Amino acid sequence: MICIILENTNPYFCLASEEYLLKNFDDDIFMLWQSEDTVVLGKHQNALAEINYAFVRGKNITVARRISGGGTVFHDSGNVNFTFIKNVNSPAEISFSQFTEPVREALSVLGVEATTSGRNDLLIEGFKVSGNAEHVFKKRVLHHGTLLFNSDLENLGQAIKVVPGKYESKAVQSNRSPVANISSFLKKELSVKNFIEFLIDVQLRKEGNSRYELTENDDKIISQLATEKFETWDWNYGYSPKYSFKNKLEINGKSLDIQLDVKKGHVEECTLSGNFLSENSAKTISAELVGKRHFYEDFSKVLQRNNIVLHETQLLNFF
Repeated sequence: MICIILENTNPYFCLASEEYLLKNFDDDIFMLWQSEDTVVLGKHQNALAEINYAFVRGKNITVARRISGGGTVFHDSGNVNFTFIKNVNSPAEISFSQFTEPVREALSVLGVEATTSGRNDLLIEGFKVSGNAEHVFKKRVLHHGTLLFNSDLENLGQAIKVVPGKYESKAVQSNRSPVANISSFLKKELSVKNFIEFLIDVQLRKEGNSRYELTENDDKIISQLATEKFETWDWNYGYSPKYSFKNKLEINGKSLDIQLDVKKGHVEECTLSGNFLSENSAKTISAELVGKRHFYEDFSKVLQRNNIVLHETQLLNFF
């Protein structure tokens, strides 16, 4: 097994690295990586339904989609991500426990007893410290998970705090759980950097395992994949399953009801009603929003073009 510590903390590069290593290497791989403040969606989730859009925009938090299924997680500099990529002969060989067990054993060396849950999480004293997911490509499996070591749990909670009932779809929904940081359970203080070195050393002590540094060519290919796929709006938002959106706004004592049907991130049908807009304005704006992305910038332009002035907080109610 080759062991890698990614130095690049760009979330799109990191997620692209996983796909590149999965599809272009033959080795079994263990990788540790961190990324900047990012909400990371499961492959089959509705992006806008899983994030606190106003908070994420206000804090400049990145939104990214990974190639594995499962629920939404939050990355920051206090979180450590681990990735296992393994060759298998058949799907019957694949189990979450074979990948979470090495992590659980490593934590036990630090005096921390973690347990698994029925949701593919790692828990310490009932608190979630790790969310895990998998993706199978041919005869290789990618398993990855978070390790909340010293994360900003307030930011985490706010970034994925959503208002129920606005979105309806068949998208995979996240199960929210009480979370905690691993560092709060340690008997001795440990930095994130030393925690990463500890985890990589545990793997390197095993026979046949060796360290690997990405080459210049690796970096080039990964960067291209990040640009062409993982950074794109079409992947992060447009890949969301078809959904319906409903919300009601109270603006200056008047009401505005919003109903949208959205496919591949673009509005297919739009109905605006209530007494905030005149009947003609409502029909005109509704027609203009059809075909547009269900995205702040697109909606803002249409409303401005029709001389409808809304504060940012009011406009964010369209999401």
